[in-house]
Amino acid sequence: MFDILLVPFILSMFLSINMGGSGTAPAFASAFGANLIRKDLIPGLFGIFVFWGAVLAGKKVVLTIGQEILAPEIMSLTLTSIILFSVSLSLLIANILMVPQSTSQSTVFALVGPAIYFDKLNLKVLFINIIPTWFVMPILAFILTYFSAVILYKWCSKYSIIKTNYNTITAHPILKFIAIFACCYVAFAIGANNVANASGPIASMISNELNIQVYSDKFLIIMIVSTLMIAPCFTIGSSIFGAGTTTTIGKDIIDFGPAGAVLVSMVTASLLLAASLFKGIPTSLVQMSSGAIIALGIVKVGHKSIFKKKAIYRLLVIWIVSTYHCFFVLSFILTWVVDSVGLLTF
Repeated sequence: MFDILLVPFILSMFLSINMGGSGTAPAFASAFGANLIRKDLIPGLFGIFVFWGAVLAGKKVVLTIGQEILAPEIMSLTLTSIILFSVSLSLLIANILMVPQSTSQSTVFALVGPAIYFDKLNLKVLFINIIPTWFVMPILAFILTYFSAVILYKWCSKYSIIKTNYNTITAHPILKFIAIFACCYVAFAIGANNVANASGPIASMISNELNIQVYSDKFLIIMIVSTLMIAPCFTIGSSIFGAGTTTTIGKDIIDFGPAGAVLVSMVTASLLLAASLFKGIPTSLVQMSSGAIIALGIVKVGHKSIFKKKAIYRLLVIWIVSTYHCFFVLSFILTWVVDSVGLLTF
């Protein structure tokens, strides 16, 4: 039994490595862009706070991913492996292209593929809870950041904080600490939301294989153990892929100042954590962070300068193509192929 379970666990760990590479950018791009932290220190801090976010605040999202989108009774070993493989390949391509991708959206679409194939899709959860949140959150991040930046930059200008040179930022240790703390807060929020993309399907699959009822004490133990095994892999992914994606978000769109770094981090992390704790909705920190950064850039240099950046259009293209790839090309087609040859059993 445990030898068979090894395959989806390996795939889930591989997925977590790719999620770590993608998630590092929205977590530490602001501090890295503002030259507040060395690149080699980012993976360690990122991994620690992702771990604690998953353990302390990730339960509801695990249940949403593992139980509420696709009927849990069909989450077999083979189907779970198909879902995890589909998301992993999508994120690997995005990481190679150094573009941070929405792990939550990729995972949800990978679940939707087989759910439609077997007519087991929970339309209420998908179209009333999850998808509307995907549209609302980036817009909300943009709006909150824009108006906060207008107010913040006026206040900072009075005290010359906004003009602080990156090379002399260490002269402001309190502000530097606040900015790095804000990035760690983002990593914590990522742990609360994104670790579930790998641990949710695993927990549901194991409960089916061992005939354990959902919401029982045994299922909660499985969910916790799955999270503990998967969360540390985010550190590995951050070390391998994090530098490229962090540079794309932190350097290629707008030059950050310390005040902007704190603002972007606090707005995006708070929105993601709220989605995790109150509704258990898997949502995209990458898109929220990008929306906040674009809003900050508009306040600093104007919308004409920001929308001339090639990085923005590269982000949009990869997001659209990768999501389509995950849903239509991989998870749905692989489910059909495996079922056609009689290898998909429940």
